[in-house]
Amino acid sequence: MELRQLQYFVAVVEEANFTRAAARLHLAQPGVSAQIRQLERELGQPLLDRSGRSVTTTEVGESVLPYARAALAAVEEIRQTVDEFGGLLRGRVRVGLVSGASTRRFDLASLLADFHDAHPQVEISLTEDTSERMLGALHGGALDLAVIGLATEEPPAGLSCQVVVDEPLVAAVAPDDPLLATHADRMSVPLAALRDRPLISLPRGTGLRGVLERCCAQAGFRPRIAFEAAVPQVLARLAARGLGVAVLPALPADEAAAAGLRTLEITGPRMRGRVALTWRTEGPAGPAARSLLGRLRAGLPHPAAREESPAGPRTGHARPAAAGGCAHQAAGA
Repeated sequence: MELRQLQYFVAVVEEANFTRAAARLHLAQPGVSAQIRQLERELGQPLLDRSGRSVTTTEVGESVLPYARAALAAVEEIRQTVDEFGGLLRGRVRVGLVSGASTRRFDLASLLADFHDAHPQVEISLTEDTSERMLGALHGGALDLAVIGLATEEPPAGLSCQVVVDEPLVAAVAPDDPLLATHADRMSVPLAALRDRPLISLPRGTGLRGVLERCCAQAGFRPRIAFEAAVPQVLARLAARGLGVAVLPALPADEAAAAGLRTLEITGPRMRGRVALTWRTEGPAGPAARSLLGRLRAGLPHPAAREESPAGPRTGHARPAAAGGCAHQAAGA
């Protein structure tokens, strides 16, 4: 039995196809098939069922699979341990990013590029997805790190995080919207006033949408979502054309004016949009992922959340992340 045979076996199981597995391994398909048949002959049992349109494991193959993965993981840990003594990082780090998060708030691409320049033997993959799906991927081990939108005030179970964006959510409307006639003097609007208005929001599964739905439920109504898009700039354009009220992170006054929008802070309750670097509480597996986590924690912003109250401005200061918690500032009412 050879390690490469176990590697081929795991690849075929994960791809459910010999051709795709061979392409992933950069090998010819007949060679992969031949090595797995040799492994099956040595074990005396078929590991794969080739009769269907997709390749599946037999009962024996399903039992063998976790041991094959564990053997490959052990070999990789040996390589990484030796590399650490030599000051060389290798391996693969899988990073997730919520759509639109880094457009103006932070430059994740530069941080990843700098890490790659320092550690060229580390393979980095970056995917965009909804926060909800990335949380599942973090729990399942498909992602090592992710920048997600937080839907709740408490951190997700089993995960730790560092908040990198923390800002109030506002109602963005066209200059002739009726909301301005009744609330512009206060520069804010109670959430209840949006009960019967068509809302423009990020899709379900995003942190901002989760905050909106949670706060509306607490206020006793379900939000009437008329339009949704994955990028906040699209939401702003829809609102500027008078198609509804966009729920967005706060915009600087000049940006709002340039987009043809007026914004009102949402109150009763005040809602905040928070984006956080997130990882499993026990820490990422492997030295490469742990090293990248340290680089990102140092390089990403540490916002100081500020909230205006009748007593004046209130500020918070960052604190280190505890196990299962978020290093973040006061999230407001």
